[in-house]
Amino acid sequence: MAVGLRQFTARAGNGAGEPVLDTDNGEELVHVQPSVSVALGNRAPEFPGTLYITTRQVVWLSDLDRAKGYAVDFLSLSLHAVSRDPEAYSSPCIYTQIETEDDEVEDESEDSDSECSEVLDLSKIREMRLIPSDASQLDTLFQVFCECAELNPEPIEEEEEEGHNWIFSADQLEDGAGEGDDVEWHFSQNPTNTIGHPNGYHDLSRNVLELQINDQRFEDADEMGEVTDSGHQQQPQ
Repeated sequence: MAVGLRQFTARAGNGAGEPVLDTDNGEELVHVQPSVSVALGNRAPEFPGTLYITTRQVVWLSDLDRAKGYAVDFLSLSLHAVSRDPEAYSSPCIYTQIETEDDEVEDESEDSDSECSEVLDLSKIREMRLIPSDASQLDTLFQVFCECAELNPEPIEEEEEEGHNWIFSADQLEDGAGEGDDVEWHFSQNPTNTIGHPNGYHDLSRNVLELQINDQRFEDADEMGEVTDSGHQQQPQ
C-alpha cells in the first residue's frame, strides 16, 4: 500500500473513462460524484473533475486534463469531515488529513512553500479538500467516506495481535518459579513492552507467586487454629 497522496492516471476506455480498479483483489466502485474540485494543501482549487470512491481509495480525475488525477488510500486518511464554516474555508467541502511517509512534522513555512510551488510534491501534502459544485451532496459524500473507512481498519501489528497472556493458573506460577528466567514467557515474549512492569516481568511474577504462597500460609494457619481450638481442653478453675 502506498502511503500518502499519489498521482493516478490509470483510466479505462483508452484513458477517458473511470479509474482502473484492483478488481482481482476485491476492490469495488462505491460512489461517483461529478463536478468536484480538489484543493491540495494551501493551493487554489483545481478545475472540476470527477470523484470516485471505492472500497479502498479515493480517486479524483480531472475533466480538463485526462493525464491528471490523484488518489489516496483510506488507510492514509487520518481524518475526514464536513466543513461548512466560511471562516475555515471559502467553500463547503469535505476536509481530509493525509498521513505521509515522513513522520517528522516539518516547519509550517516549509510546508506552505512546498504546497504553493509550481512543482507539486504530493508526498508532503497533508490536507486535501474536495469541493462539490452541489453543496447539498456533502452529507452523502461524508456518509460514503465513513462506510468505506470502516472497510479499511488499521492493520494490527503482529506483536499486538499476539497480545499478552495475563491469565495463568497457580500451577503455571509454581512451575515458572522453578524455571528461573523462563517465567517471563507466562507474561509476554516481548521484553520491550513496558506496560505494567516497571521492575521487570520476573519481579512481577515473583510478587504474584509470593502473594499466592502467603495466601496458602494464611489458609494453613487458619486450619491449624481450628484444630487447636477444637482439641483444647479448658483447665478446671
